[in-house]
Amino acid sequence: MSLRGFATLNFWADDLAAAADWYTEFLGVAPYFNRPGPDGRPVYVEFRLGDHQAELGIIDRRYAPPGAKGEPGGAIMYWHVDDLAATVERLIALGATEYEPITPRGDSGFVTASVVDPFGNVLGVMRNPHYLQVLAA
Repeated sequence: MSLRGFATLNFWADDLAAAADWYTEFLGVAPYFNRPGPDGRPVYVEFRLGDHQAELGIIDRRYAPPGAKGEPGGAIMYWHVDDLAATVERLIALGATEYEPITPRGDSGFVTASVVDPFGNVLGVMRNPHYLQVLAA
């Protein structure tokens, strides 16, 4: 078996409604899916994004696995963006904080940056020439 491709990325939020609103503002699109909990309030929202309609889900932190840490850390999943500097600037303006500054990775055009959203999740963005090559093929 091999990994076939990115399917869904899940983030956690103590205030799911605020997180859904924040990501709606940043992404320019509302969640296409909303799962209400027993009290009728949303416990999961999901956005479809980008060239391959990748899924970004946000889950009420009450449903996090036992022992899940509440602070940023671990793996970073990077989303390709066309204008890295403008994207990072917009994220910061919306209330995200810098996690890692814009950083060139070698001399092949790969450049990364990451922020922590207002809900404690690390959001990676990058300029990725390979992504563009695959998309063009």
